[in-house]
Amino acid sequence: MNAPLDKSMEAAAPNSSQAVPSADGTSERIALRVGINGIPLLSPATGIGQYTRHLAIELGKRLVEPPTLFYGPGWTESVRSASLPGVSTARAAIRRIPGAIPCARALMQYRFSSGARAERVELYHEPAFLAWRFRGPTVVTVHDLSIVHYAHTHPAERVRRMEQLLPGSVARADHIVVDSEFVRGEVISHFGISPAKVTTTLLGVSPDFAPRTAAECEAALREYDLEPGKYVLTVGTIEPRKNLQTTLTAFSRLPAELRRRYPLVIAGMPGWGESPMGEAFAALRDKGEIRLVGYVPQDVLPLLYAGARAFAYPSLYEGFGLPPLEAMASGVPVIVSDRSSLPEVVGDAGVKLSPDDVEGMTEHLRRFIEDAGARDAAIAAGLTQAAKFTWAACAEETLRAYKLALSR
Repeated sequence: MNAPLDKSMEAAAPNSSQAVPSADGTSERIALRVGINGIPLLSPATGIGQYTRHLAIELGKRLVEPPTLFYGPGWTESVRSASLPGVSTARAAIRRIPGAIPCARALMQYRFSSGARAERVELYHEPAFLAWRFRGPTVVTVHDLSIVHYAHTHPAERVRRMEQLLPGSVARADHIVVDSEFVRGEVISHFGISPAKVTTTLLGVSPDFAPRTAAECEAALREYDLEPGKYVLTVGTIEPRKNLQTTLTAFSRLPAELRRRYPLVIAGMPGWGESPMGEAFAALRDKGEIRLVGYVPQDVLPLLYAGARAFAYPSLYEGFGLPPLEAMASGVPVIVSDRSSLPEVVGDAGVKLSPDDVEGMTEHLRRFIEDAGARDAAIAAGLTQAAKFTWAACAEETLRAYKLALSR
């Protein structure tokens, strides 16, 4: 998304910030005009969209002026809570037009730079890897390096784009923010940059994700023909990196009676690559034992989590892994892979398995379905672990990263 333009198009920014006492003198707000790329909020909410939204809201509580967000056509202090209809279709149409992408990038860069000047942006935070050019302190969030280590799990076009633009985005940044200590180590090693330039800001979980009674969940679940406590859940974009194949195979090996009583619910937008729903799994889908519910609105998603019997997430690679955290906060036992950042997120509260351990996944799914004691213990441990992650703490650590960027 970067486009090299004349320096006159880049926004200038003073290299300073100041703490200002609040009216009651109990806290301080920082006098710093922060600009954030809000484009991730225009698409249906993924992990990066959730991160951008919650960070902007929390920063607004800590700054004299709330952050101003760039949405493409212009800037505003409004934090979008719903995606822009048709944005995915429009982007796909642009990609099909020869030469359209470079032209669109150049236009967006011009709008970004001119708007940043008009908004008096002093520090720019890019929440999604690829920063626009900005003539002032810049902070970039690198959520993961799956594009490097698991390139085969991404579309070739995305890999080419990231290979072309990410190194420059990282090099130009005054400071890098990452979601986990795991990713911090990867970024320092891969790009050969100083550890002092990289700050970990663990993500948070919204209070919307909390244990609910069956009565609280019933109405929302009825829309999906589900009953509270009567299904296994997995959430995430359907793409190779999420390793849905292991979940499907493990579930298919449960006794038929359990599959009928506790169907596997797969919630998430279609990603790319071949569907993991082979002939055997399609037969289970046709019986209603596997349910693909697609994208679930944000106001319904917490209820879908809270109504689950167990949550499975054997992802091959995650920079953080919001879904297992949201599941734990919702009072649901989790089973995750023992790779990348996931052990950092679930700690000792979740079951951690090799991503190809189908037998282990089947065993633990059955245990959480049938063993009330094991399930209750996992729920209690998960709630304790999830309480350690808040968006408020993420914002505080991000502000510390801003100060480091300003000091450069």
